[in-house]
This record gives sequence, C-alpha cells and structure tokens, in this order.
Amino acid sequence: MSHSVIEDVEDRIENRIIRRKIIKTNDSQYASGYRYAFHYGYTDGRGTILRYDNENETVGRHECHTSDGVTEIEFPGMMELRDRFIDEIKDQP
Repeated sequence: MSHSVIEDVEDRIENRIIRRKIIKTNDSQYASGYRYAFHYGYTDGRGTILRYDNENETVGRHECHTSDGVTEIEFPGMMELRDRFIDEIKDQP
C-alpha cells in the first residue's frame, strides 16, 4: 500500500481552525483513491462548522458534517470537493 500527501494545510483565524488534508492512496478502503478531510470548526470546544471526509468504516462513503449532523454525499471528484469546501467557508463569520 502506497500513499503520497497532496495537501496538508492548517490555518487558525481567531477561535476557528481550517484544515485541508488530501492523501493519494491505493488502499482499497478508499475507493476514490483519496483519503481526505476538509474541516472548518471552533478551537474552543464548540465543535464542527463544516467538514467533508471519507467515512472510515464504509468503503466508498463520503460525508458532510455540520452542527445539524452527518449526511452522506456524492463524491464529485477530489479537486471539485476541495473547491466547494473553500467556497462554502469563505463567507463564514
């Protein structure tokens, strides 16, 4: 099993954190060929504002996490999902 880190970024803005991690992998657990997490949340324990990631127990499942809960999403492609995440958080308070 091989992998390579494509992106690993962390930014802190006041009491919030933004993390983007993309790993290209040939691990069969990640059918898309990527293991990833895009996270935007609070650093003071209030939780997640928005996160996209692979669900670790179900092969091929992709999820969106918000304060309202977790939903399964269609995976449009790695860069498309990354760009969507960036667009969705850019106007957040």
